[in-house]
Amino acid sequence: MDEALLRSLTPSVIGILVRRGADFAAAEDAVQDALVEAVRAWPADEPRDPKGWLVTVAWRKFLDATRSDTARRRREDLVDEEPPPGPATAVDDTLQLYFLCAHPSLTPSAAVALTLRAVGGLTTRQIARAYLVPEATMAQRISRAKRAVSGVRLDRSGDVATVLRVLYLVFNEGYSGDIDLAAEAIRLTRQLAAAIDHPEVAGLLALMLLHHARRASRTTPDGGLVPLAEQDRSRWDTAAIAEGIGILQAALARDRLGEFQAQAAVAALHADAPTAAETDWVQIVEWYDELVRLTDSPVVRLNRAVAVGEADGPRAGLTALKEVDETVPRHAAVAAYLHERDGDLTTAARLYAEAAHQASNRAERDHLTRQAARLNTARP
Repeated sequence: MDEALLRSLTPSVIGILVRRGADFAAAEDAVQDALVEAVRAWPADEPRDPKGWLVTVAWRKFLDATRSDTARRRREDLVDEEPPPGPATAVDDTLQLYFLCAHPSLTPSAAVALTLRAVGGLTTRQIARAYLVPEATMAQRISRAKRAVSGVRLDRSGDVATVLRVLYLVFNEGYSGDIDLAAEAIRLTRQLAAAIDHPEVAGLLALMLLHHARRASRTTPDGGLVPLAEQDRSRWDTAAIAEGIGILQAALARDRLGEFQAQAAVAALHADAPTAAETDWVQIVEWYDELVRLTDSPVVRLNRAVAVGEADGPRAGLTALKEVDETVPRHAAVAAYLHERDGDLTTAARLYAEAAHQASNRAERDHLTRQAARLNTARP
């Protein structure tokens, strides 16, 4: 049985049920039940029209649930007649489901979970394992999210920027449990790019591909963090880099610059450099200037300070860093790096230790602790 096919059909089947009159929560539950039936029945007899089969079974599941729930009398008109089996409609509601799952009433974590479930076709158990939380906790999170959007109709254009932020959140979860969320985010963004012609969608897809291309070199066999400058570039996925750069160039040619295109341009310059020493830091600073203009994000300003330090020297980088609030995550780590480059090992060691204490994950904390220890050992 083709699990990828099942997952790819999930959003359009949900959309069909919603257009027939089911609310989102009921439609999503019915489609999940139909997927369970498919897992049981398809290995022995896969249908010629998988989407039509899922629509028929999911609609019957929805009708059964509606008939058994007397509190939902307002739906009784829906159950008078069941649409006959047959080829599924060619209308694709996937795009609208992206917007629905990124509804502004949802928290970022709820939007991500609902996107993975409704658009990605993952089970609650798979999502819970990916986030390393109990299945019951994730089930509650998804149920609350479904209730929040159950009254929202799929008849209006949504906010592309919100959808892209949700997909980027999924991507940045990386890999945990038995689900590769980075790969899943790339799959979903490809799907979105096929449904909507928007340069920022292409920019996000390019950014994901360029970052994902370096994945194999980012950690040591025991899980240690490997900084970009020290990564083995022979392990980078050149095919993914080429695809990402091609997608980015086509997006930039449309002259509608957005933050994901600008971030992808930075990633492309890193990916295109044969060695760390050959990185075009001057051009990277220029792209960070564009990002500051587009977002005025303190994180962007922090990354810009690093780039300025590489392009114009560590003291210029420290001057740029003064514009960034010290409470911004990783501020101490950047300051430590720039002070080390400037020869102030005492201050750098202290700041590395401070950054290690503030680190949000073990790999980063261990790396920064080693940096502090290295400098403390090196000092006379």
